[in-house]
Amino acid sequence: MTDPGPGQGKASTGHVVGKVLLAQLGSGAVIAALFWGIGGSVSAYSAMLGGLICVLPNAFLALRLVVPRRDPGAAALIRAAYLGELGKLALTVLLFSIVFSAVRPLAAGALFAGYIGAFLATFSGFLLHDDSTDRAKSIKNGN
Repeated sequence: MTDPGPGQGKASTGHVVGKVLLAQLGSGAVIAALFWGIGGSVSAYSAMLGGLICVLPNAFLALRLVVPRRDPGAAALIRAAYLGELGKLALTVLLFSIVFSAVRPLAAGALFAGYIGAFLATFSGFLLHDDSTDRAKSIKNGN
């Protein structure tokens, strides 16, 4: 099995991460629109806040993993992943705390529906596929 060329894997990864974050944001917006139609503006902005509570910490983690580091080794990547995941958890707790303490009125069910809907959009990353990378690998291997 051959490795992708220099920078090819990183660009592909960053592209997929951006698409997943946009899918999460879009999912939160769609759920907010549904709640707006069903329950009004309070439900809508509660659902949108739930989606943002999911997207913002995930964006932080994505930046920690995708931004180039001085040390390109595996240990630096693992360290970035640990710190990114800890930061993501802390941001999630902080954002939920801020929303629950500062936003009145709030529809808690819509908030959690927006969060869960955006979270489930994370799995869309498994469906995203960079065909150009596969074509390059198959050409390089002579297939």
